[in-house]
Amino acid sequence: MNPRLYPLAATIAIFLLAWFVCWTQFPFMLSTRVVGNLLTDNAYLGIVAVGMTVVILSGGIDLSVGSVIAFSGVFIAVVLRDTPLHPLIVFALLLMITTAFGGFMGWLIHKLAMPPFIVTLAGMFLARGAAYMLTIDSVPIEHAFYDLLDDAYWVMPGKGRLRLIGIIMLLTVAAGMVVAHKTRFGASVFALGGGEATARLMGVRVGATTVGIYAFSGAMAGLAGIVFSIYTGSGYPLANVGTELTAIAAVVIGGTLLSGGAGFVFGTLIGVLTMGLIQTYIVFDGTLSSWWTKIVIGLLLLVFILLQKALVRLSTGRALARA
Repeated sequence: MNPRLYPLAATIAIFLLAWFVCWTQFPFMLSTRVVGNLLTDNAYLGIVAVGMTVVILSGGIDLSVGSVIAFSGVFIAVVLRDTPLHPLIVFALLLMITTAFGGFMGWLIHKLAMPPFIVTLAGMFLARGAAYMLTIDSVPIEHAFYDLLDDAYWVMPGKGRLRLIGIIMLLTVAAGMVVAHKTRFGASVFALGGGEATARLMGVRVGATTVGIYAFSGAMAGLAGIVFSIYTGSGYPLANVGTELTAIAAVVIGGTLLSGGAGFVFGTLIGVLTMGLIQTYIVFDGTLSSWWTKIVIGLLLLVFILLQKALVRLSTGRALARA
């Protein structure tokens, strides 16, 4: 097996093992009702994690996504409350804003040669502040179109319901897999993750690729904000504090190297579902504190970081042996 596949294989193995352990204690875990709820409850996280995967594959990081999701919910709620615009028009406006915001951060990172950590940290405060400028209260979203979206679902065998936002998440993951693994842009992202100098020698347009990466992440954060607003039916400027770190954890647990250049969008989906499965187990058990979710995720992160270190040493050892 290609060593680059080891983290993905480990992710899938851990997920299947965790599900098996859950099933031995709670046989209902195999029902489509649990599967449908797992996909629905983690839809916004899965979408934003797709964008984060592309960013980390390039060797970067985006700390602004949690604030962008909060801004998105508030923007939608306030515009729908104060104007007669249809939600689809508001969605389009929002996606243009968040995509441009992400692209601008990418432009700053490339043009000023600034670390992504600093630029996106500033973006995090800017987006959160913009959300506060719109309102400081939780604003409910009351619109017939939202009721229609909330009631849209597909009944799976076993009477489990896969809601629209779960379907959007799965389609987004599929689109992310195509973008990252089947397009020239995706190849440029991987090349950039291997090193900027190497990417330049390969003919990659570093500036345009960097802008595209963060614009893509901004678009995914905006889409996640739309999904989150459908999920909660409201907009709140304090929502999603720390979501950026949860998304990074999902990407790493999904097998993507933090240093960039190796990883799979599909692995990120498994990482998100693994985290969701832990939360579902705690809910089923009923006696465990929700903080156990954080503890288990922390342990999984440590395991995967150690696995990544071992992978890098193995690859380096093989390269030296060939030389």
